Amino acid sequence: MTHNPRVEHAVEALCHRGCRAVWEIIDTLERGGTLPETTGLGAADVSVVVAELRAIMAVYATRCPTPD
Repeated sequence: MTHNPRVEHAVEALCHRGCRAVWEIIDTLERGGTLPETTGLGAADVSVVVAELRAIMAVYATRCPTPD
């Protein structure tokens, strides 16, 4: 996990939405979209959020696979 409190807060808040929602969130952020939890974060920080979410979701790959 990063040591940036704003990024950590965004990752934690987004994870509370549930695993299926996180896949949609990753897709949204990768397409340049914004979410309330990422408002005010720069592009580099949003990239870190996406990377953190992908790393977290890798742990749940068998229980919550990537949607088709």
